[in-house]
Amino acid sequence: MTSRSDQFDEQVLDAVERIERRLCRPLHGVEIAVELVPPSDPAPWEHRQVPLSRLFPAEGKLPARIVLYRRPIETRAEDPRDLPAMVNDIVIEQLAGALNVEPTTLDPDYRRDD
Repeated sequence: MTSRSDQFDEQVLDAVERIERRLCRPLHGVEIAVELVPPSDPAPWEHRQVPLSRLFPAEGKLPARIVLYRRPIETRAEDPRDLPAMVNDIVIEQLAGALNVEPTTLDPDYRRDD
């Protein structure tokens, strides 16, 4: 039996692996992490909603970092069966931002739900 945290981590890893297979190469220069909740000091532009993830651009010798926040993402999913697709979309969006490409470059089937 795996915990919800472990299941979520697996969904993130699956999303990254799918992107690497599509690109036919591993993603270097980007670190991906999962935290339970965002810190209590939101960025100025985040004052009205809880962020689902954050992208910290590469800085000096530090690689770009993407952090997904498990509890807000789980809470936002209306149906637990929707969670893998939501995680996949968030990973695509954040990696696209880190790599400075369009999300459809990473997944041709990507469609942002507005």
